[in-house]
Amino acid sequence: MSHQAYRLEDIALTLPITKAALTTAERFVNQLPHSQTGERVRLNTLCILAVHDYLQMMGIPTDLAASDSWNPIMRLCADVADLELPGIGRLECRPVQLNEQIAYVPPETWEERVGYVFVQVDESLQEAKLLGFVPSVATEEIPLNELQPLEELIEHLAPAVEPVPEFVNLSQWFTGIFEAGWQTIESLWNQPEMSPAFAFRSGNLIEDETNDQQQAVVRRGKLIDLGIQIANQLVMLVVEISPQADQQTNVLVQLYPANNQKYLTSGVQLTVLDKSGSVFLEAQARNADNYMQLKFAGEPKEEFTVQVALQDACVKEHFVI
Repeated sequence: MSHQAYRLEDIALTLPITKAALTTAERFVNQLPHSQTGERVRLNTLCILAVHDYLQMMGIPTDLAASDSWNPIMRLCADVADLELPGIGRLECRPVQLNEQIAYVPPETWEERVGYVFVQVDESLQEAKLLGFVPSVATEEIPLNELQPLEELIEHLAPAVEPVPEFVNLSQWFTGIFEAGWQTIESLWNQPEMSPAFAFRSGNLIEDETNDQQQAVVRRGKLIDLGIQIANQLVMLVVEISPQADQQTNVLVQLYPANNQKYLTSGVQLTVLDKSGSVFLEAQARNADNYMQLKFAGEPKEEFTVQVALQDACVKEHFVI
């Protein structure tokens, strides 16, 4: 056994090829109008599904349907073996022929890729061996002795993987359960960071437990530091919820200046994003705006995100009704 073969065996990971993967590969081959590209499509598909299984085990989400390789027109016209990683980009999964020391990477895959994983499928189509990866390519031939271990692939992708967000459960607010950091308006009012102007404006926001009409309304606030190198960029986010008769919940989101500032900084943005990350509502502070707000109604268990942004700084709070 040569030194190079030993090194590849040492860093490679062998995974079984599932019956479902074989079925999918055969289905893609049968969709081709001619058989000349059949073997290419079969190998590409098996390599993609092997990498997909590996990333799933490592907790990195994938989206097969969004990949070019899952598009029948693209499979026919180009030698692509990409795997879409939501929020990260496309990872190319290239097959390597048995007993070869060089991997082939077609030029059409040299751009718009976050990395290249090289996979060897055995002759019986029972196992796939993930040999390693490279972060980028600029030539059609990649020597296998240049491959990096799969552990470095995960480290390479990790900075682009967004952590799983922690959700603020608004339904629990009605039962008196609040997440850390969310305080009563009165307690925030008394903090030195808040301006006297806010105390004057927000007097009608203070909870009145003796008012029967207000008992169903719950509101909490949180100080947010936008974390940029500009003075006085502390703001306060206020969220108010109240139930509706149709099981929906009214949500009022407000943003106030802090750090004893009278007005919000011009250009600061307040945005509500839906579950998919699309903009649902948004507002932007102008000169002399002392607060801004957005109001909407949501269904039970509906998820949304409130985003506060200024220049390159952005803070997100995730909620579920």
